[in-house]
Amino acid sequence: MNLPGLSQVFAQLESPSILGGNPSRADAGKFSYWAAEPKEIFEFRTGQERPFEKLHNVLYKYRLHEHDRNAMPEGIFRGGWIGYFSYELAGFIEHLPSTTLDDLEMPLIRLCFYDRVIAYDHIKKTFWLIALEMPGDIVPPEQKLTELERLVTQSQHIEICPPAPSEITDFSRVRCNMSKAHYLRAFGKIKQYIYDGEVYQINFSRRFESEFDAEAIDLFHWQNQYNPSPYAAYIDGGNFHIVSASPEMFIMISDGIIQTKPIKGTREHLDENGAEYPHAKQINTRNLNELLHSEKEQAELNMIIDLERNDVAKICVPGTRKVIQPRSIESYPTVFHAVATVAGRLRDEITFCDVIKAMFPGGSITGAPKIRSMEIIDETEPTARGVYTGGIGFIGLDGTTCFNIAIRTIIIKDRKAYTQTGGGIVADSDAEAEWQETITKARALIAGIQSVVRNSKN
Repeated sequence: MNLPGLSQVFAQLESPSILGGNPSRADAGKFSYWAAEPKEIFEFRTGQERPFEKLHNVLYKYRLHEHDRNAMPEGIFRGGWIGYFSYELAGFIEHLPSTTLDDLEMPLIRLCFYDRVIAYDHIKKTFWLIALEMPGDIVPPEQKLTELERLVTQSQHIEICPPAPSEITDFSRVRCNMSKAHYLRAFGKIKQYIYDGEVYQINFSRRFESEFDAEAIDLFHWQNQYNPSPYAAYIDGGNFHIVSASPEMFIMISDGIIQTKPIKGTREHLDENGAEYPHAKQINTRNLNELLHSEKEQAELNMIIDLERNDVAKICVPGTRKVIQPRSIESYPTVFHAVATVAGRLRDEITFCDVIKAMFPGGSITGAPKIRSMEIIDETEPTARGVYTGGIGFIGLDGTTCFNIAIRTIIIKDRKAYTQTGGGIVADSDAEAEWQETITKARALIAGIQSVVRNSKN
């Protein structure tokens, strides 16, 4: 199946959203999704009030008939809302300072309602064409399905060949929102807060900025080819685009069960087939063993597991909250990650807005305790995070939900590409090692940006 071709076809339509689109999506509920031409767009911006009241009203505007719920595979997105929540939405959940510069000025929430969706089952290698019959529809659902079938057929004749990655990523052409001196001063301040007992861990990040005179969908193709991730996403917001290569799940809700899958602990994973690192296999083995046995990384993840257990407990039936996967190492094209999974059964009265207010933003990208960590993030990071460390995903009409944590995510706006990376700072963290970790995490994203821009000029 030509999934890149389908992504290319949808990128030409109005307000498209793509979730997945690469083989690693099989690890994330097994389905990829393509949607465009929304029936409605909901945006909430800085300066507005009562986001959750407005969000609740929008989400419950459309309901799925009960007899339609069991006609499709469990966990599939049957139509509904796709979009994102920005990190700064946390300021409407907790009383937090807001001193960072919001220079990108994007909506805090942007969700599109789609009544037509193409889903691809990566396990069974089959497409699902999904159409909703809406009140007042001019176009009957049969015609919607015919149009989706036409798009699939059209996509099979499109050849996508992303440019090969450069051997060396050129960081000299990349600007950053802080100097190394700023980073080291902030790092020292964070360590003092930890020594004083105010926090156990802080996720501290920095933002990279590159020129980008190319097509956003070409960058999405590149990332899906060379840096595939299970929670990849492409969002066309009109005057901005989002290209996410996130490996981290924020929440998944299916049949009343909620799961969250925090990542904490990273090591570099080199290309063993490339010429740049002749001893890549030995280095990878060493890095994997380091991460597997690191007491520091184990302690970091345990702190976040405990935080997520507390968040889940706010909305779940007592006694159902459990850690179903304590710690495992997952391999991605450029990094190894340590991952855990926490789950529970939602109480019957809990709404999606209740879930967001209890869980958002994810603990792995704030720190512990969460509120004090977010106060320190505001104090030490100069620019608003925006979509970075927020969440991208879908809310289905039947309540099925899946959102990533928007790490490894690129924002394209005004011919510039922004990406942000960070790491968890704890008592025994080393400043130089943490600085290098931000570079390791950013390398595949910036390599894609530079490769696509270079190819567009040829």
